[in-house]
Amino acid sequence: MPFRCFLGKSRRGLDITSNRTADRKCGTGRGRSYVAPERFSFPSTTVQQSRWANLPPELLLDIIRKIEAHEKWPARRDVVCCAAVCKSWRDMTKEIIRTPEQCGLLTFPVSLKQPGPRDSPLQCYIKRERGTSTYRLYLGLSPALAGEASKLLLTAKKIRRATKTDFVISLLANDFSQASEAYVGKLRSNFLGTKFGVYNSQPASENPAEPDLRSYQKEYKRKVSPSVAVGNYKPATIKYELNVLRTRGPRRMQCTMHAIPFASIQEGGTAPTPSTFGNSIDEQCHPCTVTQENYQETSTADPSKKSELAQSTRVPLILKNKSPRWHEQLQCWCLNFKGRVTVASVKNFQLVAAVDISQNVPPAEQEKVILQFGKIGKDIFTMDYRYPLSAFQAFAICLSSFDTKPACE
Repeated sequence: MPFRCFLGKSRRGLDITSNRTADRKCGTGRGRSYVAPERFSFPSTTVQQSRWANLPPELLLDIIRKIEAHEKWPARRDVVCCAAVCKSWRDMTKEIIRTPEQCGLLTFPVSLKQPGPRDSPLQCYIKRERGTSTYRLYLGLSPALAGEASKLLLTAKKIRRATKTDFVISLLANDFSQASEAYVGKLRSNFLGTKFGVYNSQPASENPAEPDLRSYQKEYKRKVSPSVAVGNYKPATIKYELNVLRTRGPRRMQCTMHAIPFASIQEGGTAPTPSTFGNSIDEQCHPCTVTQENYQETSTADPSKKSELAQSTRVPLILKNKSPRWHEQLQCWCLNFKGRVTVASVKNFQLVAAVDISQNVPPAEQEKVILQFGKIGKDIFTMDYRYPLSAFQAFAICLSSFDTKPACE
């Protein structure tokens, strides 16, 4: 065979091969189509139409109730797994799961903003990392005793500025952006470190006030713009008394809980309990304040109606640190932490409700420690909180103790 004929056949073979390769790359071929047929399409409602979604509601209710009754932390992740199967399971789980005030357990992220249990406090601990200026809140007795039972709840990062200090609180350990969905709130101090403001990413009020057009537009702009931080609501204010060179003894602090009414610690009272964790521009902040109009009505009303009017004005709850006693043998100030604090520190404190004689509060409720914080190691601190505080509020109050206070000590 001449070399010219052989070269022509080779060229034709190369052209056919290249055409087939090009057809494969373009997704088409002779006599076939690579468009997926209708029987291979996946609808968006596949999870909801699965066999798990068709489980009888009575059987599903019985399963989740048994898991809720027997599972504790950290095996409580099984309850969360049930809520993640499909929408019907999630709705059923939300109906069964109770708040921390009722069951004493933390399940979903919204539990961190709900009041703690009434009977016994939730025991947590905080680990401080000096190199990164971060503080991590864990659920458990201590790092040594908790072991696998410890669970990361919240993380805060300290950010120093020229005239103030911010503690940004997040659900994640490495995401402190205020535009993130993991953003929970922040704590901000003044220049002297004597006054702190706790800022929440969502109002705790369930009764929205009259809508304000200007505030609504501002919140709407924040909501649609991903680069702008979400709106903040100020649920608490922390003040430290001036104490230069510690001439007045240990630190003295006072916490005004604007989001918690004083009636919550009275008989039959309840604290606000948010049902959702996300932000909403339709919710307006409604702090507990006493207006001049309500004050005049209270002063002119009958004595039998004064208590009802005082409760309707939503007076905020005020917490104060429990006064320590001087120990003659140890030559130091002491508090009974019931074994939860082992190291003496200026940061240790216990908070109780500030109650007047005229206010109708049982003596047992007046002496009840709502929040206690103390040192057990070099960078390990315990934090025990109970109703009406939430984990977020208690963590923010404890973070204020870490900031430097040149005018208080």
